[in-house]
Amino acid sequence: MADITLTFPDGAARSFPPGITAAEVAQSISKSLARRAISARLDGAHWDLQWPIAADAAIAIHTLEDEGPALELIRHDLAHIMARAVQELWPEVRVTIGPVIKDGWFYDFDREAPFTPDDLGAIEKRMREIIALRDPVRTEVWDRARAIAHYRAAGEPFKVELVEAIPAGEPIRMYWHGPWQDLCRGPHLQHTGQVPPDAFRLMSVAGAYWRGDPRNRQLQRIYGVAFRSREALKAHLTLLEEAARRDHRRLGREMELFHFQEEAPGMVFWHPNGWTVWRTLEDYMRRRLRAAGYREIRTPQVVDRKLWEASGHWDNYRANMFLTEIDEDHANEKRTNALKPMNCPCHVQVFNQGMKSYRDLPLRLAEFGACHRYEPHGALHGLMRVRGFTQDDAHIFCTEAQIEGECAAFIGLLSSIYRDLGFARFDIKLSTRPEVRAGTDATWDRAEGALEQAIRKVTDAFVVDPGEGAFYGPKLDFRLTDAIGREWQCGTFQCDFVLPERLGAEYVGADGARHRPVMLHRAILGSFERFIGILLENYAGRLPFWLAPVQAVVAPIVSEADDFARSVAAALLARGVRATTDLRNEKIGYKVREHSLAKVPVILAVGRDEIAAGTVALRRLGEEGTESLALAAAVARLAAEATPPDLRPA
Repeated sequence: MADITLTFPDGAARSFPPGITAAEVAQSISKSLARRAISARLDGAHWDLQWPIAADAAIAIHTLEDEGPALELIRHDLAHIMARAVQELWPEVRVTIGPVIKDGWFYDFDREAPFTPDDLGAIEKRMREIIALRDPVRTEVWDRARAIAHYRAAGEPFKVELVEAIPAGEPIRMYWHGPWQDLCRGPHLQHTGQVPPDAFRLMSVAGAYWRGDPRNRQLQRIYGVAFRSREALKAHLTLLEEAARRDHRRLGREMELFHFQEEAPGMVFWHPNGWTVWRTLEDYMRRRLRAAGYREIRTPQVVDRKLWEASGHWDNYRANMFLTEIDEDHANEKRTNALKPMNCPCHVQVFNQGMKSYRDLPLRLAEFGACHRYEPHGALHGLMRVRGFTQDDAHIFCTEAQIEGECAAFIGLLSSIYRDLGFARFDIKLSTRPEVRAGTDATWDRAEGALEQAIRKVTDAFVVDPGEGAFYGPKLDFRLTDAIGREWQCGTFQCDFVLPERLGAEYVGADGARHRPVMLHRAILGSFERFIGILLENYAGRLPFWLAPVQAVVAPIVSEADDFARSVAAALLARGVRATTDLRNEKIGYKVREHSLAKVPVILAVGRDEIAAGTVALRRLGEEGTESLALAAAVARLAAEATPPDLRPA
């Protein structure tokens, strides 16, 4: 059989016998590389060092210095090492799956007794012992019958089910880490000793249903994080501590913004302070949209299923819809309605009222639309994942030639709003056609081409995310970065040629004929609930002065200053500052600590000296000292700071 040619990253090419492994290729280069090698890249695919190479290919050998493949393998091997440790400590435990996730991995176990924090410590200790053994990792491909027989004999029913689900023609690959074996696609490291023993941590235990189905057995899921070095692990744990300090759920309690309760899972109970933040943000967004040429509308929350069927959402979102059945007028057949999970079909109904002309386009219809989607109870997470939410939603009906201009205008508006809200940086992803979609390939070609052309006119700073578009069209997703480096996907701009066709949207063109408009779905905040959660975490509760629910507290030092405190608060309120008084018979230090915990930006202390001089002692959140100001000057300064960014003088 003829030799194969392998081409290296520097362009050099060498001939090898077919069936050579990447480990043998590394050995042929140098013994040092062979010792340090962890995997290979073969024609773009991540390749195990043990897998044979059968044809010509481009090859690169990876070491632990290559961050991407190194982290993938470290985390993947640790999942197996953890499962081995668990079964060595508790042989009766049955194993299931253990994938790599962001920053680490998890593994699901079938065990009667719950894992405890002490158990996690014992597992970690055993994992480090396994790493120190430097046990070799080896792999074989088995036929289906042999693999099933092996797992049945081992009493591992979950593995039997996994093997049975592997499609015909795919290899059934078995891996051994020393004496312990698991079913896995690979690749893996050469031996357990290549895992850094001081760069991982077991984090928590959670419940998980087998294959995510609540009808199946509940398992125990252990989560871990891992990095290439102890320093990277320490930095990650520090970030987690900071994220916990900024957790919007804790801040929501401390600042008395909102709460949740079991009688309405995933629905927010907004308190006066939280609703003040909401309304301030909503008023700001309404002014910005009005100035950008949007016309605000309001559409029903409960809509007959016929509209959802016509739009295509019934087939794609029915599992996430809240449905109602009504015996309307005692008809023989009940009428099925759904709480709207999105606003799009209803906006087309508004567009369809009265024939539109090309002169009416682009028509920008905005709605702060209340939507409901059923999310699994275990997926709910404070304001970040809810069942009832309000979108800053809008749909632009335009011609194909207007897409470019609308895209540029939208990105300009989004950039300005994000800057006003404290986010200077965001990234853009162009998401293309998903596997399950509506519309023809020709329609998708037009939509994707139009959207890519539009974004390229604005910027080349975007990446393509294949297969992640909406079922009706491609989209741009905008990911902003917060104060501690986390990314949040909030804004979106979606190009839809499908929904106007399905729902019969038309306009009269300059030629007198009827045409379909393009429908551009767009949002900037995403949902008010989630964006407020992001704001709270970004600012660690210390919201910009104009957004703070209580902007100033006037606190008398002595009871004789109560009346003066009331007059100061009244002067602030008259200038639009959200001010209140704290007239309790408590020491000023106690009041400062309490209002600081509630993240009040400014405390104005007044006593006998302030009464005599007509001044206030202004103290800002997080600062030790105070500033003495004349009352009129303090009011003017705080009134200026309380003005929303869009209303300030240029």
